[in-house]
Amino acid sequence: MSTAILTGTPVPGSPLEGDLRSLGFDVRTAPDAATALSLLASAPATDRVALVDQRFVGHLHALRLALTDPRFPAAAVTGALTARPEARAALTVALTTVTDAPATGRTDRAAEAPAARSGGAGVVTEAGQPATHTDPAASGLPLADRVAAAVEADGTPVQRPELGSLVAAVPDTPADRAQALDAVAAVDDEAVRLRTAVKARDGFFTTFCISPYSRYLARWCARHGLTPNQVTTASLFTALIAAGCAATGTRGGYVAAGLLLLFSFVLDCTDGQLARYSLQYSTMGAWLDATFDRAKEYAYYAGLAIGAARGGDDVWALALAAMVLQSVRHVVDFSFNEANHDATAAAATAGGEEGKAVVGTPTTALSSRLDSVGWTVWVRRMIVLPIGERWAMIAVLTALTTPRIVFYALLAGCAFAACYTTAGRVLRSVTRRAVRTDRAAQALADLADTGPLAELTARVVRRPARALPGVLPLLIAFAGGAAAVSVAAFGPLDSPVLVLGALVYAVTSGIAVAHRMGGALDWLIPPVFRAAEYSTVLVLAARADVPGALPAAFGLVAAVAYHHYDTVYRIRGGTGAPPRALVRALGGHEGRTLLVTAIAAFSTAGSDLPTALTVLAVVVAVIALTESIRFWVSSGAPAVHDEGETA
Repeated sequence: MSTAILTGTPVPGSPLEGDLRSLGFDVRTAPDAATALSLLASAPATDRVALVDQRFVGHLHALRLALTDPRFPAAAVTGALTARPEARAALTVALTTVTDAPATGRTDRAAEAPAARSGGAGVVTEAGQPATHTDPAASGLPLADRVAAAVEADGTPVQRPELGSLVAAVPDTPADRAQALDAVAAVDDEAVRLRTAVKARDGFFTTFCISPYSRYLARWCARHGLTPNQVTTASLFTALIAAGCAATGTRGGYVAAGLLLLFSFVLDCTDGQLARYSLQYSTMGAWLDATFDRAKEYAYYAGLAIGAARGGDDVWALALAAMVLQSVRHVVDFSFNEANHDATAAAATAGGEEGKAVVGTPTTALSSRLDSVGWTVWVRRMIVLPIGERWAMIAVLTALTTPRIVFYALLAGCAFAACYTTAGRVLRSVTRRAVRTDRAAQALADLADTGPLAELTARVVRRPARALPGVLPLLIAFAGGAAAVSVAAFGPLDSPVLVLGALVYAVTSGIAVAHRMGGALDWLIPPVFRAAEYSTVLVLAARADVPGALPAAFGLVAAVAYHHYDTVYRIRGGTGAPPRALVRALGGHEGRTLLVTAIAAFSTAGSDLPTALTVLAVVVAVIALTESIRFWVSSGAPAVHDEGETA
């Protein structure tokens, strides 16, 4: 139970106490700051605590945004402040400071205009002038506002949500209160709540074909007590049933699979909208949402491959190629974003300062100009084939055509999207003068998934590797990956020669990561590793031409991809990479590549390859899943909501 402490002058007939109770708060009243401090001390240490002025007038959703969002230790709007357990100490210190501080003149009025509403940063006057909350001890301000200012002054960030048209005010006079109540009545906060439940930036298909009704489904779920995680799980089961229908290999099964895949996507949109609608954010929810998206899509690929096999068409190689391409696309996105979201300018420029955050490049300037032409925004969002457009295409083609055509279209579309997005990012990187932070460089090193063999090589060559200029580490990584894939593709099967390419790959991988990954294009090194490892498995399984080799390879790549996605989501959630012990236990990308090539080289006429790959897939899956589930279930990471891939 959360605790809300009402302060200030009581207002007869105010619905505030009922509103707070509806938000899950146990409401107590404090006639003065000293009593508020005593009530704060008596509240359980594990409780969220809020200070709310009894004169508060505003929308219920404004209070919900300020007082119930689990992502922020402290948050506030005018007249209301909340602190989660991790910010309780700062709240206590601030309240003590304000209680003991001498009174000074008020600073919350501008041009004698009556206060009417707030946009989250403080009182906004009718004249449109923001009030100045510069002195935490200003006696005219609501106690909650003075304490919020003191909390910030002490170094604890206070989140102030964007309220837009929502009202949050603390009027002083009856006339001000009447004006604020009129402002509340003029805005339907439920309509605002529904509108803001939808992502501000989304794909064409989701924006115009899904969100117009999925938001109402999200509201229905909220009113019936369903959680985002339950909706996410329902989406997963729906997609798995769709994959099962596709696996029947019948036209009716394909039609049902397409319809169920679309409904799974509706639920996939609904879970995020439900999280935003009800502010039910969690680290576990973000992980489930992102992980299940990949599981649904790749399970559906497998279903299509099984269905095609029932009809006499073997498309397992295409299914595995689609999974490889999509996984590499994602790691390109992750690596680029991690490398550049906190990059700083390399040196002082004319009229600028060293260390200033990088704002843009000629490429981003062109992108901004294109965005000013409305239709180009939607075209550019569609051609990258995000999840909404991709799943819609897969669903329609499944119902109307064959699995082979589905995979041909998917590979062509994803290949074009990959070239388009990667080319733009490369141009941004080479034209941007930036210094990568240590955090970003470490994130790239973690995404590399370096195992014991490459780690040992990196230690040996660390000193000369640090002197490698510019793009050379990337070229070395690319050359090693190309060697591994080329030998797998053209080397003699059932021969130790296959292992040579993997050994070269292990050595070059160690050289590539031996330096600090701060180069302009070093963010491409993890995607090169992913492409090399996955493609080597694909090529060897396809060349073996043994029944069951490609399905086993599909399972192995899926298990390894899960480990790589899990690494990304840990970094995104601010919890750091998986423990090195896990990475070493899984062998790292170069160790697994070497092991798979050794299995292919020494298997008896390839007949042992499917069994060996299946065993390896099971081992990787068990180790990765066990550690991943243990971590996410027990993680004390702050609540987040991962918007994930633009839908």
